[in-house]
Amino acid sequence: MDNNVPINVPEIFGSMVFNDRVMRERLPQETYDAIQKSVKDGTPLNKKIADIVSKAMKDWAIEKGVTHYTHWFQPMTGITAEKHDSFISPTSDGHIIMEFSGKELIKSEPDASSFPSGGLRATFEARGYTAWDPTSYAFIKDETLCIPSVFCSYGGQILDKKTPLLRSLEAVDWHAMRIVELFGNPTKAKHVVVTVGAEQEYFLIDKEQYNKREDLIICGRTLFGPKPPKGQEMDDHYFGTIKPRVAAFMKDLDIELWKLGVLAKTKHNEVAPAQHELAPMYSDTNTATDHNQLTMETMKKVATRHGLACLLHEKPFAGINGSGKHNNWSISTDTGVNLFDPGDSPMENSQFLLFLAAVLKGVDEYQDLLRVAVTGAGNDHRLGANEAPPAIVSMFLGDELDDIIRAIQNDEVYIQKDKQVMKSGVSFIPRFAKDTTDRNRTSPFAFTGNKFEFRMLGSTASIACPNTILNAILAEQLSQFADILEKADDFDLALHELLRNTFNKHSRVIFNGNNYSDEWVEEAEKRGLLNLRTTPEALPFYITEKNVTMFERHCIYTKEELNSRYEILMDNYCKTLHIEALTMLEMVKKDIFPSVCSYMNELSITIQNKRAVMAKLACEYEINLLEKLSTLSDLLYKKTNALDHAIISADENADIKTKALYYKDNVFSAMQELREIADELETNTAKKYWPYPSYAQLLYGV
Repeated sequence: MDNNVPINVPEIFGSMVFNDRVMRERLPQETYDAIQKSVKDGTPLNKKIADIVSKAMKDWAIEKGVTHYTHWFQPMTGITAEKHDSFISPTSDGHIIMEFSGKELIKSEPDASSFPSGGLRATFEARGYTAWDPTSYAFIKDETLCIPSVFCSYGGQILDKKTPLLRSLEAVDWHAMRIVELFGNPTKAKHVVVTVGAEQEYFLIDKEQYNKREDLIICGRTLFGPKPPKGQEMDDHYFGTIKPRVAAFMKDLDIELWKLGVLAKTKHNEVAPAQHELAPMYSDTNTATDHNQLTMETMKKVATRHGLACLLHEKPFAGINGSGKHNNWSISTDTGVNLFDPGDSPMENSQFLLFLAAVLKGVDEYQDLLRVAVTGAGNDHRLGANEAPPAIVSMFLGDELDDIIRAIQNDEVYIQKDKQVMKSGVSFIPRFAKDTTDRNRTSPFAFTGNKFEFRMLGSTASIACPNTILNAILAEQLSQFADILEKADDFDLALHELLRNTFNKHSRVIFNGNNYSDEWVEEAEKRGLLNLRTTPEALPFYITEKNVTMFERHCIYTKEELNSRYEILMDNYCKTLHIEALTMLEMVKKDIFPSVCSYMNELSITIQNKRAVMAKLACEYEINLLEKLSTLSDLLYKKTNALDHAIISADENADIKTKALYYKDNVFSAMQELREIADELETNTAKKYWPYPSYAQLLYGV
């Protein structure tokens, strides 16, 4: 795209979205009002309304050159799915018309047989249904009308990530409104809305170099490669000047996302070389979840257009920072009151303190679920690696809230500190008020002014599951608080006791220090906090009785649905390591061994040729290098056989938990040992012989 072409953002924004503006223009007022009532109050839409909406959608889409539609849904694969149907419909006289009925809008029937179900249904039970979600706008992508939908089996079991999320949002709405009503509901709010902004980290590398790496193509990360001479130690890439090629990609990406109504706002270079970040503006959680899936998909498409490859794996390169996704989570009334906003006097804002107490109690009691929310083989490379929060879940609140909580715990008077003015020491630099607390970038779950930033998510993750769990935890605590306060004879006294007891009992999860330090790991253990370092260690907590009971109480998951997700996630972990291990073996056997042998052959010939000229020539360099390469090759051969054996033995474990632990303890360790030898071989093999681009070429080639 020509960077000199001016952009008319108002005309571009949402141009491919059947949004509120389009509906106002194209729907009768009665129909538009019915849609709004359905979205706000959950009122079911009848067939008559659906027929009017579907016709308007079809006409709008056809005007934009669209011939097909799809129910766009989010199965348990972690990505989106779609089956395209055309608007074409035959007539009785042999002609065709473009038609799209309300029935087709409301329901579709994709084949559900090959989607992960975790044992919810047998493979031969193929029927599955998608159903229109009217709370998320339809949009046009790849010249196809996409209708955001939920996905379930013929028996009604949920097979997607969106349905539990929608259930959790209703649970928060219900119980948060109970609390709001207890405080008088001065703004006459009718609903509480959960909002999210998901910051997305990613890498960009040259597409030609990417195509030469089998590991990147198949696994999304490099399975081999020593660190380059220069990594991120100079901190010169972070917020540095964006290279022209990357800037062109970012501009094109913004435009494509704006067309889809995605509120892409901030872009910058991240810490690692070739790493970048995109941050959106906040939106309701359902929309934000859809938009983050679209963002990841669009990033890859736009990158290809620019001769680049976008890497979304949590750890595409060993030895430098991986990529995460920061989930900024907050709740507000439909009248615009942010319930996580402490205001100018937090100590006097009892409603805020109660919501804060609910979050604190929830994080403490369900730290296991928050760890489960971010599990995955890819994210296991990041957590606790001094680039991401540790696997220990804790909360950062900052000095001011810490002091307030301490005052409440001790029944003391809190004296609010005056805001300080920041002075640069330069007369013409404007002065500004200093924030009441710092930020802690090492914390897994940090309060950042009027929201909580859940920083443990991996970059490839759908934000649906983490937000479902956050919402469920909050709904559970608000439900308990409302039960107590609604029965209280003296509301103020009951509130004070509730806050004091909650802060006293659950403050162990508050930590404002360096989460990367070894001292914190020791301190967390003393406090009784969990340290679930890997996916196989964490996932069994998904289906403990405590957690199943909580989810069922709020009608978010059934026990059967939770067990299915546990099975799917454990199986995905095993499959990921299995694929990576097989890829390593193929790369070693087909590329690395032949390349090293060719180089050793050249060294042998060089020695022979030199001694043919002069028999007494020492050839010390060639002989020592040849000996080293030969020794390493023999060791690589042994490690290859060990990994081969570990993969075969993995299939002997029938139980999914035992199998996952075997992959963690045996297959992964064998992969690490194999990589160590291969990486040393790369550092000693002539560049022209090594079959893959080096880290330096990959990270600095854009």
